Amino acid sequence: MSRIDERFAACRAAGRPAFVAYLTAGDPSPARTVAACLELERGGADVIELGVPFSDPIADGPVIQRASERALARGTTLAGVLDLVRRARAAGLGLPVVLFSYLNPLLRFGLRELPAAARAAGCDGALVTDLPPEEAGAWIAACRAAELDTVFLAAPTSPPERLAAIADASRGFVYAVSRTGVTGEQVALSDDARPLVERLRAGGKPVALGFGIATPEQVAAAGAVADGVVVGSALVRFLEEHPEGDLAERVRWLRSATETPR
Repeated sequence: MSRIDERFAACRAAGRPAFVAYLTAGDPSPARTVAACLELERGGADVIELGVPFSDPIADGPVIQRASERALARGTTLAGVLDLVRRARAAGLGLPVVLFSYLNPLLRFGLRELPAAARAAGCDGALVTDLPPEEAGAWIAACRAAELDTVFLAAPTSPPERLAAIADASRGFVYAVSRTGVTGEQVALSDDARPLVERLRAGGKPVALGFGIATPEQVAAAGAVADGVVVGSALVRFLEEHPEGDLAERVRWLRSATETPR
């Protein structure tokens, strides 16, 4: 059982959804990313998704695009992101970490070499935004050999047979995209969310729901539907507006509609 499996199981036993927090690595600075990871843990996050900045994103909204641009301008690379994970682990981070990347940085690093390097750095899983499971055979094999969980995205528009393939290829959890489009904060949870999660649960893996979740009420609504809730743009925007802001308190606020955080 991986560290991600253990965390989702603990959340399920506690009767609450897992809180998955996304940050763009290197924004506003490498040192701040390390500190931010520790703050997320203190605030009650359960899993951290650490985004690898990329120059040509296809799924990211303007908030995460700006964060990637700032991180790239500071020289953040995939190798540098792995170093940030090592530094966070050395500083005491105990949460599962999922590397969140587009395929191009992985190809430049070495697709077969990256899983072992990521695992050695302290990562527990990886999500490659633009790599479909039908084309991921070599990647999945390398991740299995390195004991790195593979997380895949599932969209509301996917047919049942594709959702089954996504669930089968995923380890740790499946990331359910609550609506079509790009990342970014929304005013309400999409009507597509519940039926998508219900279809994915047939695959037997925990399902985390993301895209557009930005308030305690939305966290509670998503948590009533799925096994986990992913908050990304709202946290990235918070750091954009308050580079030294208290992320631990922000997570406590976001979780306030579900339970009193630990």
